[in-house]
Amino acid sequence: MTLQEVMAELASMGDDNTKKVLTRHGAREPFYGVKVQDLKKIQKRVKKDYPLSMQLFNTGNSDAMYLAGLIADEQKMTKEDLNRWAEGAYWYYLSEYTVAWIAAESRYGWELATEWINSQKENIASTGWATLSSLVAIRDDSDLDLKRLESLLDRVAKELLDAPNRIRYTMNGFVIACGSYVPALTEKAKRIAGAVGVVSVDMGGTACKVPDAVNTIEKVEQKGRLGKKKKTARC
Repeated sequence: MTLQEVMAELASMGDDNTKKVLTRHGAREPFYGVKVQDLKKIQKRVKKDYPLSMQLFNTGNSDAMYLAGLIADEQKMTKEDLNRWAEGAYWYYLSEYTVAWIAAESRYGWELATEWINSQKENIASTGWATLSSLVAIRDDSDLDLKRLESLLDRVAKELLDAPNRIRYTMNGFVIACGSYVPALTEKAKRIAGAVGVVSVDMGGTACKVPDAVNTIEKVEQKGRLGKKKKTARC
């Protein structure tokens, strides 16, 4: 498909109610308000297309940018591409999902995530923490630096409550990911989550809630799914 064909299809899929919801969460014009399940219909046909993903992200249209992440070829993404995407992802739907997912699947995930979490820009730092969460969800434990992950959990314990809004959210998600996907870190993650306590995040007046880390990890334990990895970060 060409860029023009995809954009025309996205325009036809726009939904006013979806657009209102996404606007409350932080999306801004231009975008159509396309439901994720409809974006996945295009993804199913296109599969992976590196040039098209670059074009879609460059439109600045939130729907197109999200789709770009779904069809991006992680093997062809460069560090420059990923850094440019991280800078351009202006709201969390893109920064903590689209960019974090493809970064985690790329060969540069760990390198960039550990750089991004030190950024003074909230959206970049939150992308970094979200990327780390995706990394522990998809990589075998043998491919993870468990000592470094432990030190990052300690950092969360010290910094989370005073961190900016979306960084608090993604740090909390990182604790949940470590506790759920890396059994060697489960008890440490639960201890840190318990010590941190309730994480307060401004969700922009929406109905979204911040997951309780201890309860979320314990539910994974109860289902016998500790350490069950995901095939892909993207969804």
